[in-house]
Amino acid sequence: MKRKLLSVLLTGALAASMFVGCGTSTETTDTGAAGGDTATETTDTGSTASSGTKVGVAMPTKDLQRWNQDGANMQKELEAAGYEVDLQYASNDVQTQISQIENMINSGCDVLVVAAIEASSLGEAMDMAAEQNIPVIAYDRLIMNTDAVSYYATFDNYKVGTVQGEYIEKELDLANATETYTMEITAGDPGDNNAGFFYQGAMDVLQPYIDNGTIEVKSGQIEFSEVATAQWATETAQNRMENILSSYYADGTNLDICLCSNDSTALGVENALAANYNGEYPIVTGQDCDIENVKNMLADKQSMSVFKDTRTLASQVVKMVGQILNNETVDVNDEETYDNGNGVVPSYLCEPVFADKDNYKELLIESGYYTEDQLK
Repeated sequence: MKRKLLSVLLTGALAASMFVGCGTSTETTDTGAAGGDTATETTDTGSTASSGTKVGVAMPTKDLQRWNQDGANMQKELEAAGYEVDLQYASNDVQTQISQIENMINSGCDVLVVAAIEASSLGEAMDMAAEQNIPVIAYDRLIMNTDAVSYYATFDNYKVGTVQGEYIEKELDLANATETYTMEITAGDPGDNNAGFFYQGAMDVLQPYIDNGTIEVKSGQIEFSEVATAQWATETAQNRMENILSSYYADGTNLDICLCSNDSTALGVENALAANYNGEYPIVTGQDCDIENVKNMLADKQSMSVFKDTRTLASQVVKMVGQILNNETVDVNDEETYDNGNGVVPSYLCEPVFADKDNYKELLIESGYYTEDQLK
């Protein structure tokens, strides 16, 4: 119930933070240029999707490694299942994403899979989808303030934060600590509904230690609004951490914990530490297991990263697309957590785990997610 309440509360905060076709299976650039039509393919089981069945996939940007992987995995899985795919990236521009989705609708997409740039900014496109009875699966990021979203597929976002908080708790044995540890927090994009869940999951683990004095946030910046990072930008996170280091740690005070919600923000923090910090190296958390961050883990510049295998999520979404198109019961495993302001959206949550220097080979190499050469 805490997570459901959090989602409702975030709706107002997201609104305050707010301010292009289909029928191709060639992924487009961030400018929206598209390739030509391709033929329907046969699945591994020999079944073929209905001729002309189209799925529109709207991704936020190519600027982050994880969205490139998500898009590629989605396209591969959908095409293997026999669907024509229109994969679009919107350069983190909301109006571009709205235009892309509207073009997908106009050109006859049967289902839309949308990873929103800003959770509350797609009202026009969602209204258009609803008018034409096109099902929408919100991918990874919940689309807010609309009744057009049919389903939500993501990882357990609250648990992502919990995993980060519990990692810190265990590594420093906070429950039995007799000294005070310093911590600074770098959260995610306030326009991304997931960012609040990541933050809250971690803080629900660590807040008691702040309250009893075991953890001290020397900057005093604790509230989500104070620690959020617009568009998850590495440079923004780096600039903020440089200011914190120069203001509160330049006298030689050690910084023990850097709670970072994802890898792009963690990378900014790590850049700032390299340039502006001479104390003992802190625990640094992350999320997504981006290649540069895994390399930093191996170089002892990052402690862990929450691993969300996007292949698993892509497979689940492809399954849901097929269930929708075949009028079958759609698999969901959560029907009470994610309220988008217009009601609870039936959701499928995949399980996150963490990778670190000790287990990365098993999770990332042996599973085929990366090769050894990619991490050199």
